[in-house]
Order: sequence, then structure tokens, then C-alpha cells
Amino acid sequence: MELLQPDILLQLLIGGLLAGALYALLACGLNLVFGVMRVINLAHAEFMLIGAYGAYVLYTAFGIHPLISLFLIVPAMFVVGYYFERVLIERVVGRPMLTSLLATYGVSIILINIGLLVFTADFRSVPVLQGSFAIGDIPVSEPRAVAGLISVALSVGVYLFLERTRLGKAIRAVSEHAQVASICGIDVRRIRMLTFGVASAMAAAAGVMLSVIYSFWPGSGIDFIQKCFAIIIIGGMGNFVGAFYGGILLGVVESFVGAFVSTQWGEAMAYVLLVTVLLIRPTGLKGVARA
Repeated sequence: MELLQPDILLQLLIGGLLAGALYALLACGLNLVFGVMRVINLAHAEFMLIGAYGAYVLYTAFGIHPLISLFLIVPAMFVVGYYFERVLIERVVGRPMLTSLLATYGVSIILINIGLLVFTADFRSVPVLQGSFAIGDIPVSEPRAVAGLISVALSVGVYLFLERTRLGKAIRAVSEHAQVASICGIDVRRIRMLTFGVASAMAAAAGVMLSVIYSFWPGSGIDFIQKCFAIIIIGGMGNFVGAFYGGILLGVVESFVGAFVSTQWGEAMAYVLLVTVLLIRPTGLKGVARA
């Protein structure tokens, strides 16, 4: 069978890893917010689309390459996320989860409709990095390779920031126990604002990467937020590394199932994996039970 040839299998694996890296970058930001604040941000995918449309506007209006626009869009979205948390999210922290779900769902709907008013429902993309290159006899899509490698680099960079810097350790302390962290002198509110800013910047970076490999429209976020929820549950809610593993796993499984079965089944694998992991390990791959 042609699909069983080693070169084809390796090509599917590489494609799955690259797609999974993008999923992981987006899901890690969403899981970071949940881990620190116990808030689920339903507008996270719309923040991603802000990054995608930002890259599109900068490229079409000013000719700025998406890889350069990263240095403009990511800091800008950090600031947006920082003050968004201060204005809205801070008011729902500590309240029933339904409150944050409804608040962020409302923001999601507002952003989608603003996108439709400004950009209409037409699909857009940023036509750069087209073509492919070969690794041995295996063709690899250039935009997917660049997007995947940058996504991995950003995810690893945020992980090292959380693990090795004083501010990152403060974020982890607030995630573990906000009240104890406050007693130890950590400004918990400021940490939450910084965390949301980092997560928003990660979503925007994922959006810039998205813009060079997919076509998108203001309603594209629904597919990605659904996959994000599956990924963070598969990896373990609130666990940054778990979300990274979950994203990579989903990308690889989608790639192989899409090739061997059908594209429709490939898209459904997020939910098949979700159910399978919950049956085997209810806390997720890297999650721990909370008292």
C-alpha cells in the first residue's frame, strides 16, 4: 500500500508535528490563563484572529513580512491583554466559572461581528513563504515548516520564562495557591494581568503563523477554540507542558487519520482523543487531581 511507504509515513509525521506545534502554542496560552486564574477565555481564538488580521493588514497595506510583523503584533497584544484583564477579567476571577464563560463569550461575539463589519466574511490569507523544500526525498511545506518551528520556539521560550525567571516563578506560585503567594508578598493582581498579557501575545503569535498557512475569516476561531479545549483536557487543565504535549499529539493523529481514513475523521480526532484520554486518565496526560 502506497501510504505505508516509509517516506510517506515520515512526511505525515513531519506534517503532523508542524501542525501540532501551532495548536500547542495557542492551547498553552489558554491553559496558562486557566492555571493562574481558573478562568476559561472563550475569546482566546478571536485574539488569535486579531494577530492574523494584523499580519494581513501590515502585509497588504505596508508590505511588512509576517515574520517582521511578529515584533509589532506580539508586544501590542501583550498590552491589550494586560489591560483587558484589568478591565474585565479581574472582575470575574474567583466567581463561578459560568460567569467567566459568559463574559468572554460576549467578548468573542463582539470581536467576530467587528471583524465581519471591517473585513466582511471573505476569506483572507498572507501569500508569503509559498513552496516547499526537501529533507532527503521528503517534501516539506515551507510556510508550515517556518510556522511550526517558530511556534515551538515561542512555546519553549515561554516555558523557560516560567521555569527560570523570578517573574515566571511568581506566576507559578499564584497558579499553585494565590492566597499563599499574596502572603509571601507577591502582587497577585499584577501577576494575573501579566499572565493574561502573555497568553494574549501567544494567541496573536499563533494568529500570525496561521495567516501564512491557512485562509481565515472572522468566524474561523470556533474550530480552533474547540480544538484548544480538547487539547487542554487531554494534556491536563492548567498544565502548560501538558497542553504542549496535547497539541503535538493532536496534530500527529490528525495527520495520520486524515491520510489513512478521511479528512472528516481527521478533524474529529480531537474529540476521539478527548474521550479516550478521559476514560484512561481523567486528569489528562500531565494533570493532577485537585482537592
